[in-house]
Amino acid sequence: MTQEQIIEAVEKMTVLELNTLVKAIEEKWGVSAAAVAVAGPAAGGAAADEKSEFNVELTSMGEQKIAVIKIVKEVLGLGLSEAKTMVEGAPVLMKADVKKEDAEAWKKRIEEAGGKVTLK
Repeated sequence: MTQEQIIEAVEKMTVLELNTLVKAIEEKWGVSAAAVAVAGPAAGGAAADEKSEFNVELTSMGEQKIAVIKIVKEVLGLGLSEAKTMVEGAPVLMKADVKKEDAEAWKKRIEEAGGKVTLK
């Protein structure tokens, strides 16, 4: 069986089947999947590459322009006129290099108010 055939077979497995396979490998060779995970992201490194900062772009003000203006004014600490100009100029970069948690919170609030936000 080639490496490609093994990968194809694993891709078709359910979570329960994968769990059973991992346990069998651990028992057969006396290794731990946790130890392999700690050893490093040699197989892909997705966790290490996860972004921690985003550019927050207001892509649309939506139907509730006033509600979106209020949120933009609050989160960016802008004056009413500046926030209004920004919202009406959508699509526009609200702020660059925003922490992931803040960017997601801003996106959620603006989208709940009817606007659209893209995190880049």
